[in-house]
Amino acid sequence: MTYPDTQLFIDNVWQDAADGRTLAVENPATGKEIGRVAYASRADLDRALDAADRGFVIWRDFTPAARSVIMRKAAALMRERADDIAMMMTLEQGKPLTEARGEALASADIIEWFAEEGFRVYGRLVPHRSNLSIRQMVVKDPVGPVAAFTPWNFPINQVVRKIAAGLATGCSMIVKAPEETPASPAALIRAFQDAGLPDGVLGLVFGDPAEISEYLIASPIIRKITFTGSTPVGKLLAGLAGQHMKRVSMELGGHAPVIVCDDADVELAARSIGSAKFRNAGQVCISPTRFLVQNGVKPQFEKALVSVAQEIKVGDGTAEGIQMGPLANARRLSAMAEFQDDAIMRGAHLLAGGSRIGETGNFWEPTILSDVPLDARLFNDEPFGPVAGVRGFETLGEAIVEANRLSFGLAGYAFTRSLANADLLARRVEVGMLWINTPAATSAELPFGGLKDSGYGTEGGSEALDAYLNVRSVVIANV
Repeated sequence: MTYPDTQLFIDNVWQDAADGRTLAVENPATGKEIGRVAYASRADLDRALDAADRGFVIWRDFTPAARSVIMRKAAALMRERADDIAMMMTLEQGKPLTEARGEALASADIIEWFAEEGFRVYGRLVPHRSNLSIRQMVVKDPVGPVAAFTPWNFPINQVVRKIAAGLATGCSMIVKAPEETPASPAALIRAFQDAGLPDGVLGLVFGDPAEISEYLIASPIIRKITFTGSTPVGKLLAGLAGQHMKRVSMELGGHAPVIVCDDADVELAARSIGSAKFRNAGQVCISPTRFLVQNGVKPQFEKALVSVAQEIKVGDGTAEGIQMGPLANARRLSAMAEFQDDAIMRGAHLLAGGSRIGETGNFWEPTILSDVPLDARLFNDEPFGPVAGVRGFETLGEAIVEANRLSFGLAGYAFTRSLANADLLARRVEVGMLWINTPAATSAELPFGGLKDSGYGTEGGSEALDAYLNVRSVVIANV
């Protein structure tokens, strides 16, 4: 297929930026330009805001059933177009076609689930304390137009989680999607357009991230901010939103611990968590990073994890059988080398990988480091790449202390055959999402979000709708 140039989507019209500016889109597997994306000016943002304001007035008065019909049509279109969308995503983001297709298909499941969950936005009646003729109601209304900011690592998944929940509750939305990967989120927006979404309900813009975020957040039209990305940027945007009293949801960085107890199925642990580590070249917010392994099984686990890493086929995601594609850009290659060199300098040992692959594209070997000290960058800063660090521990209490040491609290993993251990881990590991004896298995019906510096709010489960709703008390006296 031919990779398309990507325009802005404003008021139900695909259009170039007002001043004609564009940015290059590069294929991370080749380093070559494959297309252009429109670069919004403030004039474009003003038109997008005006459209979202008008779109909200229309969409908020659709019944949940009417919204559900349109959302279900969009989900069906995403399934029909999954193969073409997957190719676009692989070309611009690098992940293997199987992963890209899975992401496109998963978006349809998410849309459908929220389309149905919108039926269950209930209020309630509260009996008056002294006069039953006075009707007391608690009602829930859509918060208003929303500004959504999304990253490049999951170009569709991170967008659809936001817009599905927002649309189900009656909000309009302006999506500021990533300039590195514009075509696949544009395909998602197009599915909603083709499904019959009214004018102005969804907008899509690209451009300077700082300029767009500052302008949209400050606008009195926007009533809620939702952001997925790094913790430093999230804190900045939350601060901006606070100045204007805007509702905020934040899904931020992680540094997921993996605790492998000596009673675990070691082969299961290495296979399942190893595959999770190198999915999307480690460019996953919930990617397992700190592997804490009880000393009795540490040699066995490391041997099995090295086997997993060495079996992974790395290359251009469009090629048959590829399991791991390139990193997003050349800066990530330098970052991987820096994380590795720092750990080795402090006493870690390289067990597998450790080098760039070839001279073309941003490919890095799946890398395993052993005996990583606690002061190494790898055990403190999010690597966001295919580098895993292993460290031994004696007691489970010691491992839990290390798991909770950092300010991150997004995701965690553990492996044990002991119900007592599993119960202790469930109660004491400070993360928003914990998987025990299984790799991450996210779904629309489960909360998705973190604790501490990993953000607040959730983008899954019925709880995801709450962030898009105002809760009001209405009291009616019969006079």
